[in-house]
Amino acid sequence: MRAKITYFVLAAVLVVYFVLVGSRGVLLIEQGTPLTVAFGAAVLVLPVIGGWFLWKTTVFARSANRLARELEAEGGLPVDELVRTPGGRIDRDSADEVFAKRRAETEESPDDWRSWFRLAVAYYDARDTVRARKAMQRAIALHDGRPVRAQD
Repeated sequence: MRAKITYFVLAAVLVVYFVLVGSRGVLLIEQGTPLTVAFGAAVLVLPVIGGWFLWKTTVFARSANRLARELEAEGGLPVDELVRTPGGRIDRDSADEVFAKRRAETEESPDDWRSWFRLAVAYYDARDTVRARKAMQRAIALHDGRPVRAQD
């Protein structure tokens, strides 16, 4: 729940920032000189890109949470079998061991969104967030019946 609150607070702050930046861009354009119009147009690009990124991130998070709820209802969420350090961090060797199991499971069932979801969690636990996101995107696409792009 804390993560959701943090996400919504940060999203709200970003939206306020986008509005402020956008208003500055409009003010620059209203000045009417070629230089201020060019700067104003450039400034207006920032909120557009930021809004697009915020939207895509929100859609991704909602889809991943939907899959997690469905997997939890089926009793298929991955069990936390990771060894932790005294400070609470995940032991790297333990994460690598669990990752190997999840990778083998995914290779056995490459069209099962559940195995890709569990692989994404294993990637995340192994601190490979880029591959974790790609694996989760694949799980979402498989679940939704969309075409899946080739993985690296």
